[in-house]
Amino acid sequence: MQYRKFGNTGLQVSEIGFGAWAIGGGAMIGTTAIGWGETNDETSIKAIHTAMDRGINFFDTADIYGLGHSEELLGKTIGKNKDMIIATKVGNVSRNDQFTVDYSKEYILEACANSLQRLQRETIDYYQLHTARLQHLVQGECIEAMQWLQQQGKIRYWGLSLNTFDPAPEADYLISNHLGNGFQLVLNMLNQKALPLIKEASAKGYGIIARMPLQFGLLTGKFDNAASFEANDHRKNRLTKEVIETAGKALQPAWNLCTKYNCTKLQLALSYVLSYPEVSTIIPGIRTPAQAEQNTTGLFQLQPEDRSLIEKTGKDDPGGVMKLIQQQG
Repeated sequence: MQYRKFGNTGLQVSEIGFGAWAIGGGAMIGTTAIGWGETNDETSIKAIHTAMDRGINFFDTADIYGLGHSEELLGKTIGKNKDMIIATKVGNVSRNDQFTVDYSKEYILEACANSLQRLQRETIDYYQLHTARLQHLVQGECIEAMQWLQQQGKIRYWGLSLNTFDPAPEADYLISNHLGNGFQLVLNMLNQKALPLIKEASAKGYGIIARMPLQFGLLTGKFDNAASFEANDHRKNRLTKEVIETAGKALQPAWNLCTKYNCTKLQLALSYVLSYPEVSTIIPGIRTPAQAEQNTTGLFQLQPEDRSLIEKTGKDDPGGVMKLIQQQG
């Protein structure tokens, strides 16, 4: 495992991190799936241990994942291990069986205390506003809360997990006001919209977490148009037959690189994201020991001309695959 500096912080993070959304289980808010289907806690704990054995030291979760269950599992497994870096998020809320957001100072302080309890820690290494929008940042309470928590030693560093499709305004606000320590954003073979921001933010000393490197598993190559998902799996409405078919056709020129590098589609997808030195860590979702091994095996250095080929695929969006994905939410 290789390690990279997280911006101007004191954190050295594994270039492959552990995306802990899936281990939260098949949570629902009302009739809306916010999880990845049913999971087994024993398997999830084994996956965490396997990840550590493979050199992963960065674990990314959120208080909404499994409605707290993901944090509880991490707390039970690695909470006392100070060598492991835990990042979590705040702001997405379930109230009265409805999904809502709350970026008030009062709520963030309360939520942080609850996360610390679930994580079995006195300090959160990296605390993120979970897709807060520009109006929340300008209003200011969420920033006041993060600064207060940092001053009190409840969190070491803080940043912003950006909206999937429109990341610029919020990032620009924090950068121009010299606020926060990092950004979490989407980067994968289909979506390179954040590349200009990644380069700018890194140059200004911000750490970069790249999420969705496998686009909910779409870039692993394991799904075909017969794929189906449980009702409590959010991918049921996202990875539709049309999305899977369109993505497969759009990515065929890039998939031909697998022959050149003698690699799997998953290895190509992860190696592509890692080819950007500005990225501190990438966080594929992991919920089994096998996935922990797969996501840390066979990574390689992508040649510049091949990265350009992949970027062209994402920029051209043949077949409108990203438009389809955006429509699904």
